[in-house]
Amino acid sequence: MADSLPIGLRSRRVLTADGPRDAVVELLDGRITAVHDPEDAPPQLATEDLGELVLMAGLVDTHVHINDPGRTAWEGFATATRAAAAGGVTTLVDMPLNSSPVTTTRSALDAKLRTATDEPLTVDVGFWGGAVPGNSEQLGDLARGGVLGAKAFLCHSGIDEFPASDEESLVASGRALSNHDRPLLLHAELERESDLDRAALAELPLDDYRIWLESRPPSFEEAAVLRAIDVARRTGSRVHVVHLSAGSAVPLLRRAKEEGLPVTVETCPHYLVLTAEEVGAGQTQFKCAPPIREASNRDLLWDGLRDGTIDFIVSDHSPCTADLKCGDTGDFGAAWGGIATLGLTLPVVWTEARRRGFGLDDVARWLGAGPAAFAGLSDRGTLRAGARADLVAWDPDASWVCTPSAAEFRNKVSPWFGRSLQGRTVTTWLGGSRIWHDGAAVGAPQGIALLET
Repeated sequence: MADSLPIGLRSRRVLTADGPRDAVVELLDGRITAVHDPEDAPPQLATEDLGELVLMAGLVDTHVHINDPGRTAWEGFATATRAAAAGGVTTLVDMPLNSSPVTTTRSALDAKLRTATDEPLTVDVGFWGGAVPGNSEQLGDLARGGVLGAKAFLCHSGIDEFPASDEESLVASGRALSNHDRPLLLHAELERESDLDRAALAELPLDDYRIWLESRPPSFEEAAVLRAIDVARRTGSRVHVVHLSAGSAVPLLRRAKEEGLPVTVETCPHYLVLTAEEVGAGQTQFKCAPPIREASNRDLLWDGLRDGTIDFIVSDHSPCTADLKCGDTGDFGAAWGGIATLGLTLPVVWTEARRRGFGLDDVARWLGAGPAAFAGLSDRGTLRAGARADLVAWDPDASWVCTPSAAEFRNKVSPWFGRSLQGRTVTTWLGGSRIWHDGAAVGAPQGIALLET
């Protein structure tokens, strides 16, 4: 905060670990110093009354492709962090691709940090490293440089400079990261040619979504999840499955957790809300990897969230320029696979969660406390005394239609446009300072690069 005098924020719906309550949150020097019952707040405390707006910890999104340096036209630190603030996200963690160079060496990390330092950051940004065949010795240097962990692919990543890891490479990466108490993140699709009917796929029109959906069946994810579990069992290292799409893999992960293995898993808004049945011919804005599956599969993911098998929700914001989405041809095979969501996660998830009977505290856990704890950011994601004063005030009852003008990310291609949503961000604070209010940035950008050393 800019001065040394405490201020207060009052809401009738402050989300603490004990659930929503009427409270006054006291802030000083970028921290939450106390959470008072209104009648117990210091009378001299200058307090802003937020009324019925929900006040909760700022969201933590640990799966964002900022693509900087090298592919800033796809997104970039400036636009990504601005989009985050607009949606109540106060901390991002950037993936090691699709930047150029990919973040698989210490020198590549240094290049990324220089870029991040040169651009205005509206919110704080952490970094994942990349685990590829032959770079396990580099992972120690990356950890010492401040990455929060490292990500590997079990299939082609989409860019040749980030190759897939075989089983022994994963084991070597897991062991190297465990020496620094960092998790190994896995894109869990393991391609098995025997599971595909190439002749049938070749008969489908290029603009038919089935050509993409059926080329990446749930069995790919099941096989990859089993390999991830085996790596955790063999190495004892923390293994994390990113963007789970296949509900059929949830029981595998549930059993691994019951066994006590250090395995965690995330899923994404597009798998929890969108369905394969709604994707029309040529609607390549829905293409991502793994793919959006059927409504019955979506229900299995919600069951996994309900019983705690799925730990949290992240955006997997993976944008590209409009031409790479092949909207003119509708070719699902040629289009880039990725969904642009950054800044929209809260209303998208809340709209569906509310419909299914979940509460505000569930959303706060999935979008804040869960990802923060996973990434080792212990003072973020929860509203409590001693935590950072990263906060968001939002109206869970606001109904609106999402349009391109409502999105702050760079390229306005997204399946969320045109959808009716509930919940809208009003104000975002970073370290106690207001950075977003009523649809506009406030003050100079003041985010920093987070390095875990």
